[in-house]
Amino acid sequence: MPLPELIEIEPLPGPVQAVVTVPGSKSITNRALVLAALAEGRSVLRGGLWSEDTQVMVEGLRRLGFEVNVAADPAESGNRLLTVQGAGGRVPQAGRPDRPLDLFVGNAGTAARFLAALVCLGQGAYRLQGVARMHERPQAALFHALRALGYRVDSPNDRLPAVIHGGGPRQSACRVSVAESSQFASALLLCARPAGWTVQIEQANEEELPYVEMTRQLAERFPQGGGEFQIEPDASSGSYFWAVNALWLPADRGGRTVSVAHWPDSGWQIDAAFPRRLPLPETLSRKTDLGDSIMTAIVLAPLAGHPVRFTELGRLRLQECERVAALRAELTRCGARVRENGDTLEIFPSALRGASIETYEDHRMAMCFAVLGLKVPGIVLRHPACVRKTFPNFFQKLAAPPPAGLGVRIREPSSGRVLAPTELFAE
Repeated sequence: MPLPELIEIEPLPGPVQAVVTVPGSKSITNRALVLAALAEGRSVLRGGLWSEDTQVMVEGLRRLGFEVNVAADPAESGNRLLTVQGAGGRVPQAGRPDRPLDLFVGNAGTAARFLAALVCLGQGAYRLQGVARMHERPQAALFHALRALGYRVDSPNDRLPAVIHGGGPRQSACRVSVAESSQFASALLLCARPAGWTVQIEQANEEELPYVEMTRQLAERFPQGGGEFQIEPDASSGSYFWAVNALWLPADRGGRTVSVAHWPDSGWQIDAAFPRRLPLPETLSRKTDLGDSIMTAIVLAPLAGHPVRFTELGRLRLQECERVAALRAELTRCGARVRENGDTLEIFPSALRGASIETYEDHRMAMCFAVLGLKVPGIVLRHPACVRKTFPNFFQKLAAPPPAGLGVRIREPSSGRVLAPTELFAE
């Protein structure tokens, strides 16, 4: 049964005691899927996220001729055991120039960028396309790099849809800018070893780019001959549950009562630092302090008890929606005082009220404001099923009784009816 178009989050009466499991990292799962496809043997990915974005990647690999088997994960319903038969740096299937093989990437930035590089190792033509928002998102830096490597990319505006003509591995070099997205560099680095590419990153220091560094380390550590690989929980998704502690911390400075099981300590995910950012400091940077979980911190900020400045937010404007504008608009709708100056948001202590929240079909907008609804009465989310992109069972986790969940009551606003767990899965 699908989620209703509108749901209302009922506030918690106070802190709860819970240890929540969250699904695997989307960033690691999609990188590991590409590395497994490039490996020489069979790879078993444990703890892989099973959501819209990873399903898009799996379907893309299958369309390219890779064998990918999917089995249930008994430890976490949001995960799957993914078994991939690698092709040793080859792409098994391709289309012709007059009839390219079609790959649909939805609104998955990782799938769009990683598959664009991967198909260059094939021998034929591939058309990549997605939803309307994906066609607005930047691709130019990646396409320029692929052309420098010697591959043909047909795109009149350097965005999707695009036709990419593979030519197989070739010893060549390129430079890639990560000014708009680190995924451009990651896409190239995932394929660099079997492709014979030398990749130089511009407009940033590679060591300062956590997602690029994650890719580099994954490519080094992934078993090239096949084998088992454990995917760690998604730190961005975990931020919503760590954030519950901050809803009461400003008042009593009490200890943490909610935690996330198996919290990652590899250093690969910048958002693993989120628990250390609570209570919120006076300034947080999207570039150096937090990744996507800075959105969680932004939504908590009106309750922090002091002004908080969020800086270097430019990349948020280029993701699933224009997130800077969306956060400002929806927080303002809730009564928050927000000042936008360039790529900085300054948020002041505010008396908040309930509101109907537009999610912009953005999974993180929906989950961030669901957390706010645990404290502020009357938070209604529009189109909450968008969480299927990375966390389809998110609302089930909220509603599950402690200690595995928070025991949140989630209602259908029109009737006031409390939704059953089977109605809270985002299909």
